[in-house]
Amino acid sequence: MFPNSSNLGRPPFPSKHQQQSNFFNVLPINIPPTLLSHQQTVVPPLNFRTAVLSRALLSGNLAATPTVTSTATLQPVAYGNVSPVSTSGALTSFQGRKRQSEQSVSHNVKRQRIDSQNSDTTVVNQAVPLPEERQRSFPGPISIQSPSFLARGTPALARCVPPLRDTLFPDPTEARLPLAKDELSQQVLELFQACRQQASDLNSKELCRTELQREIQLIFPQSRLYLVGSSLNGFGTRSSDGDLCLVVKEEPVNQKTEARRILSSVQKLFSTKLSSYIERPQLIRAKVPIVKFRDKVSYVEFDLNVNNVVGIRNTFLLRTYAFIENRVRPLVLVIKKWASFHEINDASRGTLSSYSLVLMVLHYLQTLPEPILPSLQKNYPECFDPTMQLHLVHQAPCTIPPYISKNGSSLGDLLIGFFKYYATEFDWSHQMISVREAKAIPRPDGIEWRNKFICVEEPFDGTNTARAVHEKQKFDMIRGEFAQAWRVLRDKKDLKCILPLRADELKR
Repeated sequence: MFPNSSNLGRPPFPSKHQQQSNFFNVLPINIPPTLLSHQQTVVPPLNFRTAVLSRALLSGNLAATPTVTSTATLQPVAYGNVSPVSTSGALTSFQGRKRQSEQSVSHNVKRQRIDSQNSDTTVVNQAVPLPEERQRSFPGPISIQSPSFLARGTPALARCVPPLRDTLFPDPTEARLPLAKDELSQQVLELFQACRQQASDLNSKELCRTELQREIQLIFPQSRLYLVGSSLNGFGTRSSDGDLCLVVKEEPVNQKTEARRILSSVQKLFSTKLSSYIERPQLIRAKVPIVKFRDKVSYVEFDLNVNNVVGIRNTFLLRTYAFIENRVRPLVLVIKKWASFHEINDASRGTLSSYSLVLMVLHYLQTLPEPILPSLQKNYPECFDPTMQLHLVHQAPCTIPPYISKNGSSLGDLLIGFFKYYATEFDWSHQMISVREAKAIPRPDGIEWRNKFICVEEPFDGTNTARAVHEKQKFDMIRGEFAQAWRVLRDKKDLKCILPLRADELKR
């Protein structure tokens, strides 16, 4: 279901490392090549001139790139000033460059994005969308397919979500958006088209991840760096940050001790050797510690964690939900924009995380009298097995077909219904939102759920994704916004009444 998603989170490693870790690299010999995503392909070294120009074009900094008259004798160049590492046929990373001083942007200015004719997100597997050139997140010893193959796709696999492939060959299913039956539905679609993540946005993040992985491997040779979260799950916007997961070993990592030690080394690397390309690296000592930083070339901000592998698993689960029904992504994106505008979409400030909001939308669509979404974990348990090895996660859902619902509700009706459900129907005091079960279930009695205002079950590890809402004042504010949005939309049927911004402002 995610054909090219394998390339996207993590490029191939030098062959010497591939021989050391069964956890990452040993693929069942009976898997046919067509099931392997492009993140698993091994490709020839990238032409240096092409790499430099690609990086510059994505960052809008073409003028700052050096002129290369000949590429025949150039050697691979690493990200920063480190000596290149032998890649033995794997992707050769290229050197990032600092913007010229007159083109620099102040730290408090939001990064700029580049419009792309391929306005949709890139694809992740042969059933979900994401680009594949230079994107090799899931290693595998097979030869790369020709562009014509990538353009056509594999009919048996590209049934549901568009595959990971080169952005030059957009998947035709990307144009299959729902029809707007009324003015409110049209407004939802227009906002979705204006704000959804572009292929160029995803390419920028992937290029940075590829280069950073190369440098981090000098410290942790057997590690893998994955791009996860909204960048890959189909629900990203033009302003979405990049989430990275550094997997250093198969066993769990103690987040209070070992993860912090590893992240301290990564922060030191960013602050010293890569300081010309990475700015403001900061170690955040949260429950799951992260290093926050910004790429000076693309101005994309990143959060990097260690071994939080549930994030890799739920990225592909959400991506499957995003593409099995064409009303899901527009609805989720508009609700995320609405929540952000009304300041209830920030877990660091005691409100809802974007992940919790997405799960709330999916749950609503699962619990309609005529459901629009099923429980994928119930219907396809073998595809979303929480014990599945990471190098197979992107392959498992590639045969899941689209979900055909008898519910023909418009986007406008679904948006109004979403606010009504959480304003008047859902029992916040006694129920838990469960996408895994596709229904509201009684709250467990564990400490994770006791005396919590909002309970949203994480589909894989069973934790509460909404635990940040721990103040009654914030909970009352969230409920009040849901109720207000429902009343206004019910009466006005006008998205501008709850999101009074122009499309160009909403992009930011």
